[in-house]
Amino acid sequence: MKLSVVIPCYNEIATIETIIQRVRAVEFDVSIEREIVLVDDYSTDGTREYLQKIDGQDGIKVVFHEANKGKGAALRSGFAQTSGNLIIIQDADLEYDPQEIPVLLKPILDGKADVVYGSRFAGGQSHRVLYFWHSLGNRFLTFFSNMFTNLNLSDMEVCYKLFKREILDEIELTEDRFGFEPEFTAKIARLKRPIYEVGISYAGRTYEDGKKISWRDGMRAVFVILKYGFFIRKPR
Repeated sequence: MKLSVVIPCYNEIATIETIIQRVRAVEFDVSIEREIVLVDDYSTDGTREYLQKIDGQDGIKVVFHEANKGKGAALRSGFAQTSGNLIIIQDADLEYDPQEIPVLLKPILDGKADVVYGSRFAGGQSHRVLYFWHSLGNRFLTFFSNMFTNLNLSDMEVCYKLFKREILDEIELTEDRFGFEPEFTAKIARLKRPIYEVGISYAGRTYEDGKKISWRDGMRAVFVILKYGFFIRKPR
């Protein structure tokens, strides 16, 4: 079994080396080969130059965008380069702990799930205390998405989504920015595949630390939920 860890990054020079080290340090209870696929979304802070130096080393693949396209576009580029039969999305900013990847893997290894979401709002894991309105916005978007997908997710906007590679053969993803989250959720919901959710920790960043998502992305997420809830009813 092979796990592809896809890491989109844009201006993450402060954390990119650390997140790669943390992904490499994860130990699994069963034999799992891993690869790391990084996508540089036209960084301007030195991230791009660092990734050029390590491209091809120790199971690392790097894709370089020639313009800033957004997280969704970066993920599509990364997915296209994966060779694993399982894929997980990992942000580069240290908000999510790779040591919890085995917890996300368990429902799939147990034969229960085809898709596993992490949840920052389920379980007893540690969370950094940050923005009230940001948390409320996440919960609203999840609730709004659930209305159309008929899922009972607690954290649709979470980064950690782990799924079987074959899922990508059944859906077509088009959203370029943070609209990826509701689009992916809407389309996998229609596949009727078993979806599980597990509690994870969360070390959220402040905007001073470099957090990039804004209220405009929230408004786009509302539009995307309506788009795939009302007007586009097929996975493709």
